[in-house]
Amino acid sequence: MSQKPSLRAELLFNLAFLAGAALLLGVGTIITIGALTPTLTPTAGSLLLLGIVVLDLTIFILFGRYLVTRLVLHPVSRLVEAADAVAAGDATARAPDAETRELATLAERLNRMTDSLLDAQGQLVRSEKMASVGRLAAGVAHEIGNPLGAVGTYLEVLERRGADPEIGAGMRRELERIDRIVRSLLDFARPREEALQPVDPRFVAQAAFDLLQAQGALRRVRASLDLGDGLPAISGHAHALEQALVNLLLNAADAAPADGVVVLGARAWAYEPGHRLPPRRRDDPPQLLFARPFERRPTRPELDAGQPGVLLFVADSGSGVPPEHEARIFDPFFTTKEPGRGTGLGLAIVARTVEDMGGVVWVDPAREGGAAFKMFFPAVSA
Repeated sequence: MSQKPSLRAELLFNLAFLAGAALLLGVGTIITIGALTPTLTPTAGSLLLLGIVVLDLTIFILFGRYLVTRLVLHPVSRLVEAADAVAAGDATARAPDAETRELATLAERLNRMTDSLLDAQGQLVRSEKMASVGRLAAGVAHEIGNPLGAVGTYLEVLERRGADPEIGAGMRRELERIDRIVRSLLDFARPREEALQPVDPRFVAQAAFDLLQAQGALRRVRASLDLGDGLPAISGHAHALEQALVNLLLNAADAAPADGVVVLGARAWAYEPGHRLPPRRRDDPPQLLFARPFERRPTRPELDAGQPGVLLFVADSGSGVPPEHEARIFDPFFTTKEPGRGTGLGLAIVARTVEDMGGVVWVDPAREGGAAFKMFFPAVSA
């Protein structure tokens, strides 16, 4: 944008050109009239002078109109159209670029303001949705929990009375599945009242990775750690953050094909909302910085551009998240898995955890070809 010409310079240059042209035409008109005066009658000379003046004025008016329309009116009308489209509900409308530096800056600021307003609106809607679903989940979990315990007791009685062991095992398996769902509902709905504490993100990421490696949950994929140096401390709950990373790693291992790639990484990073190049990884070749796509990141009002913090990411080489699902991927009970393979609460719990810790979470296409779930947390103030 700095290489664009200034609107003031463009107007001054063109007005100077117009004034110079007017001066030359005036001198030319005087010379022409002076040369033709001996051969013309007074009436004919006056008409000729009037015609030349009218022609000059017409040229200047048309050129001035073209100049003002091209440099001012047309760019401003496009800015107004973009603003009206956003006001009418078109969240994808953005102000186009302009020829001059001032109007291009105005378009960029308008787009930035639109992104911030939409992100703030989305954050508010999401918070209200999470709170409503949380209250509903808590009520449902407690209502289901009591009869679930009673059914388990009756099952034990039936087993002691000689019920078919195979039927009893099947019933117990399904009861355990219902119990896991109820516990997930409670985890999602339960507010965390304890104060945030300084957390070492490198230690938490290493602990989550080592836990799943020891359990063999990452055996079918090629899992690796990519932890940067100099990670600052963040405010949060270490156990909750570890559980969020475990959920993301399990999802990534499930999404990746056999012998696929799963990466858990962390970077010291200055937060930048909007469209920016993603942060480099240590093993990125130089040209990959420009080959990887731009990201559209969410924001929250308390996060400032350039705020230092930590970016945690879990990437895989699976099929990725379709663009039409990106806006809903963190909604409670939304899942793309087959029935019986997921409740749609894992990512919702991750989003709740990140929100409670003052961070933001989003999903982007991964360098490995699948999805990259990313979480940003501001650094602890010194």
